[in-house]
Amino acid sequence: MSIPFTPLVQGLPASVPFTGPETLERRLGKPFRARLGANESAFGISTLATQALQEHIGTSGCSWYGDPENHQLRALLSSQHGIDMDNICVDAGIDALLGLTVRMLVQAGDAVVTSLGAYPTFNYHVNGFGGQLHTVPYADHHEDPQALLESATRHKARLVYLSNPDNPMGTSLSAKTVQSMIDQLPAGCILLLDEAYAEFMSDHQPAALDMSNPQVLRYRTFSKAYGMAGMRIGYVMGHADVISGFNRIRNHFAVNRLAQIAAEASLQDTEILPQVMQQVSAGRQRIYDLADELQLPCLRSSTNFVAVDLGSADKANALLQQFEQAGIFLRKPMVAPHDTYLRIGVGTEQEHAVFADELRRLLGRAS
Repeated sequence: MSIPFTPLVQGLPASVPFTGPETLERRLGKPFRARLGANESAFGISTLATQALQEHIGTSGCSWYGDPENHQLRALLSSQHGIDMDNICVDAGIDALLGLTVRMLVQAGDAVVTSLGAYPTFNYHVNGFGGQLHTVPYADHHEDPQALLESATRHKARLVYLSNPDNPMGTSLSAKTVQSMIDQLPAGCILLLDEAYAEFMSDHQPAALDMSNPQVLRYRTFSKAYGMAGMRIGYVMGHADVISGFNRIRNHFAVNRLAQIAAEASLQDTEILPQVMQQVSAGRQRIYDLADELQLPCLRSSTNFVAVDLGSADKANALLQQFEQAGIFLRKPMVAPHDTYLRIGVGTEQEHAVFADELRRLLGRAS
């Protein structure tokens, strides 16, 4: 029979934004020796989160639905950020929240602006709801706020997306630069400020939170620094009237109870973030040192990965495939001019050693 897809769905490719490492492992018939491609944490979750999960997993943790209001978690986030609970919506990660945002604010044909080569899942949602994407190039490996604003004004965009720090290049913009962009937003346009990697920033600080501005939404996650990517939980902060829209359309049981328990415990653990920051900083330095040793240019990173330049897209693509065959999972930017880079995740010391030995071998340079 002919499947009665809507015309919009009929016109979309049968694909998802990423091929998962598990899919690649099944193709290879073996597990990866180093999993460095998905920007996950290599350092585990909070000790307090582990204890809380162990306490609840055999009882209410799995048997009960999660609190549909995420009340206790929002209370903790409210205290941490110094904002009201009504300014926070929790859902199953930033990806889910981006989808809800597009569904909430974009009608078919509405213009949406992003950077060419930026986080593709956002584009996936815009296409899936019939929005019209307009892209602008990066400037010196950074997303370009002025170009984004000019495009948003020209196309009368409903949304403009900016990740800071950026994925896939790992660069970041100063609070002053981001605030200047906020101050110049055209009327009727909302900035989606994806701050998934905010905890890793060392060169800059995030722009100050202002929940009185209905033109800005700020996205944070427990997937990266808190090591909870597999539990799918994140949150968005914004003007209470805008946040209320999420509650009209979200799946109120999308966040599982164990994720709520772990996130609440993580926020009360004063040691987890300093420990992870130290480990990530040391891991980035290992990658910088390796790139220097092999005379490969790289970008200073504000994330838990480093973009390393192989000089050409063909070489980077070939190496990506060779790493996969060698049991090392990596990803890379796919859009020129950044498609000459490999994105190297900060792993454990053992994972880095496996990667470094293989890179030297593939480049024909003994250690």
